[in-house]
Amino acid sequence: MKQSISLSKYRKSMGSSQGLKSLKHINTTTTKDDPRFEEEDQPLSPMARLFHEPGSNVYIVSMMGCKTKINPDVIKQNLVHSLVRHPRFSSLQVTDKETGNIKWVPTNVNIDNHVIVPEIDPNIESADKFVEDYISDLSRSSIDRSQPLWDLHLLNIKTTDAEGTGVFRFHHSLGDGMSLMTLLLACTRQASDTDALPTLPMNKDSAYIKVTSVWSVLVMLWNSFVAMMMFVCTGLFLKDTETPLKGSAGVENRPRRFVRKSVSLADVKAVKNAMNVTLNDVVLGVTQAGLSRYLNYRYGEINRIGRGDHHDKKDFIPKGVRLRATFFFNLRATTRIDTLVESMKSGTLGRWGNQIGYVLLPFAIGLKRNPLDYVKEAKAVIDKKKVSLEPLFAYFVASLVLKLFGIKAVGKLNHKVFFNTTLWFSNVPGPEQEVTFYGQDITYIAPSCYGQPNALMIHIVSYMDKLTFVISADEETIPDPHRLGDDLVESLHLIKASALAKESTKDK
Repeated sequence: MKQSISLSKYRKSMGSSQGLKSLKHINTTTTKDDPRFEEEDQPLSPMARLFHEPGSNVYIVSMMGCKTKINPDVIKQNLVHSLVRHPRFSSLQVTDKETGNIKWVPTNVNIDNHVIVPEIDPNIESADKFVEDYISDLSRSSIDRSQPLWDLHLLNIKTTDAEGTGVFRFHHSLGDGMSLMTLLLACTRQASDTDALPTLPMNKDSAYIKVTSVWSVLVMLWNSFVAMMMFVCTGLFLKDTETPLKGSAGVENRPRRFVRKSVSLADVKAVKNAMNVTLNDVVLGVTQAGLSRYLNYRYGEINRIGRGDHHDKKDFIPKGVRLRATFFFNLRATTRIDTLVESMKSGTLGRWGNQIGYVLLPFAIGLKRNPLDYVKEAKAVIDKKKVSLEPLFAYFVASLVLKLFGIKAVGKLNHKVFFNTTLWFSNVPGPEQEVTFYGQDITYIAPSCYGQPNALMIHIVSYMDKLTFVISADEETIPDPHRLGDDLVESLHLIKASALAKESTKDK
C-alpha cells in the first residue's frame, strides 16, 4: 500500500520548493532476524555525541547526478540489502532519561520513511535552480530522531548535467566524511565491470610524519608546540579578521546554498608536475587564490570602486587579513571499500565512527603578480603541518576535556575554535572509474555539510577525470557563492597558464 506526505506538511518541515507536488512511498521493511540485533544499547562514542551539542549539530549531504531517470523501486530494494544492514543505519539514537547518555538501539527500518521521491512539475521553469533550491531547503531541517538519522531524496528532473539527482543526507554522528563516502562507494560498482568495486587514488605520500633524524624530531616538536599554542589561543580569544567571508553569531542555524564547480583533473596534475608539488599543494594554492579574488571583488563593492569586472587588477584587500581554515584529516591508517561491503553483508560494525582530527590552516590573502606564489605559499604552510602532531593533538585535547569536564565543555571548545576561524576545508578522494549506483550511472559526486559554525565550507572531491569544488555557503554572509566558485575555476586557469609558461621557458 502506498503512503504519501502532504505538500503543506513537507514544506513546513523543510521550506518551500517550487514544483513539488506530493510524495510517493513503497513499503519495504527489515526484520530482527540478523546480527545487527545481537548487541543492543551501545553508547554513542564521544565524537558522535559531540555532533548533538548546540553549535555542532552537523549534517553531511552527498549529491549524485545520474545519467538516466532514477528507478526508486530498484534503489529501495537494494538499500534494504546493503546500507540498511549496516548497524548505524538501522539504529535509533535514544537518550537515557536518567543518565542523559545516548545509546544506539537497533530497530526495524521502513525504507519508505528514508527514501523521499517528490513528484516534480515537468514544465518547471529552471530545473537547475529547482534542484539547487531543494537541496538548500534540506539544510533548513533536521531528521526526526524517531528513525535512523539518514535519508535519500530522489529528484527525477533533467538538469544541465544529469537526468536525475540523488541527495543522501546523514547526521554526522553516524560517521565521518571518509567513512560515509567509502560506505556509499561500497554500494556502487564500476560501470565497465559491474562485478568490480571502484578503486580510490593511491596516496604515494601517505606517511603523515616522516622522522629521519634527531633534527626532524626537533622540528616536529617545535611545529607541534606552535600549533598547540595557536589552538589554545583560538579557543580562548584569537579570532580571524571580520572579512565578507566571516559568519556572524548563529550562522550554524541558517540555511545553506550548495554550489559545485568542476575542473579538469589533468589541469591540476599539469600544475603539480610543472611545479614538482603535490595535488594537495595545488588545490590549496588554487583555493587561496580564489578566496583572494573573491574578497578583492567584495571589498571593491564595499568601497564602491570600479563596479565592472576588473576588481582583480587592483588590490582592495586590507593588509594583515587573518583568514584560517579548519582543515580536517582522516586519522585512520586506511579505509577500504571491500571491508565495508563485508560489514553490510554480515550486518556487523567493523571499524567505524568519527576518527578525524584537524589543523588550523592559515591562508595568505591578497593579490599576487605571479599566480604560482599561491601554490608556493600553500606548500610551505602544509609542509609544516605535515611535520607536526596537530591533528592528533586536537583529537587528544577533545578527549581530555571530555574526561575532565564532560561533553558540554568539549562542545563549547570546538564551537569556539570553529567560529573563530573563517571556513571549513576538506577533501575526499573519489573513484577513479565511472561508477554505477544500483544500475544508475553516476555523472558527478558532490559531498558537503550544513550546521557548522562557519559561513563557508569548501569540499573537494575527485571523480574520474574531474575535480569538483563543492561550496556550502550561508547566503546572508556570501550572497553570490556562484561567483566564488567561478573565481576558484579562473584561479586554476591562471596558475596553470603561468606554470606551463615557466616550464616552456626552462625548456628553451
